[in-house]
Amino acid sequence: MTTVFGNDKNMNGVINVYKEKGYTSHDVVAKLRGILKIKKTGHTGTLDPDAQGVLPVCIGNATKLCDFIMEKNKEYDAELILGKKTDTLDSSGRIIEVSDHYRYLTRQEVEQCINGFVGEYKQIPPMYSAIKVNGKKLYELARQGIEIERKARNVTIRGIDIISFDMPVIRIKVKCSRGTYIRTLCNDIGDRLSTYGCMGNLVRTKSGRFKIEDSIKLSEIENHMKNHTLQEILIPTDEVLSEFESLLIDEKYNKLLMNGNTLEKKMFRFCDAAELEDGKMVKVYDGNNHFKAVYRYVKKDNLFKNEKMF
Repeated sequence: MTTVFGNDKNMNGVINVYKEKGYTSHDVVAKLRGILKIKKTGHTGTLDPDAQGVLPVCIGNATKLCDFIMEKNKEYDAELILGKKTDTLDSSGRIIEVSDHYRYLTRQEVEQCINGFVGEYKQIPPMYSAIKVNGKKLYELARQGIEIERKARNVTIRGIDIISFDMPVIRIKVKCSRGTYIRTLCNDIGDRLSTYGCMGNLVRTKSGRFKIEDSIKLSEIENHMKNHTLQEILIPTDEVLSEFESLLIDEKYNKLLMNGNTLEKKMFRFCDAAELEDGKMVKVYDGNNHFKAVYRYVKKDNLFKNEKMF
């Protein structure tokens, strides 16, 4: 089932934007608002200005999916530069420490260290980040020369592959959970190797279901808008939730659905609730086959409870 497209002013869905170097994530959203002539937009996870790659942008009612998409796993292609420590933990920052100890490390030692980060580990967010403390973003404090204590957060590294090894630059592919700072990972690898480490180039290659090979630059989006072919790149809201089962309500219960009421199994045209797991999320369509909501199945009550209306 798919949502019917409205006109451009009522567009709903997600565009898999390729963020280019030099733009902040906020810049991308602002430029997209101008291109699409629509105010209701939101990105799904900050990328540093020097970073490139996948930045899904939600439009219209799909902005309700921002948190859902941000929770998904990420993949990055990054450069780990050994022997340098910078104030920003990446190569754009001011060098504050250097070490040539990396010259004495074997490839086996480096690989063993890198693989040791796979799994869950506590990571301290960098000062140059958009995290807010007492209403102030950390990077604003960092620019004033103020450093404050940050709490370590659990992140999960699902895998690290070495793509190329040319000391002191090691190119790695990282699969990780939301909230992982690749800059910090590079710094931490350097520390564990008894040298220093910072991040060079960074490309986000995947965010949940969104892949870099399907991403599109702002200039290309602008062309689609001019040529009235936006539907070719705008993924409808319900299609983003492709992992959820689709349920179609009987038309006489449309009003209950539109009001976000709890729904019973008998209200759907086809529904075998016996096969549903407790807590399972489903997409609910009205009697006219229009996507309207996400509901959660509560097994003990044999009912569907509203999670989010669209």
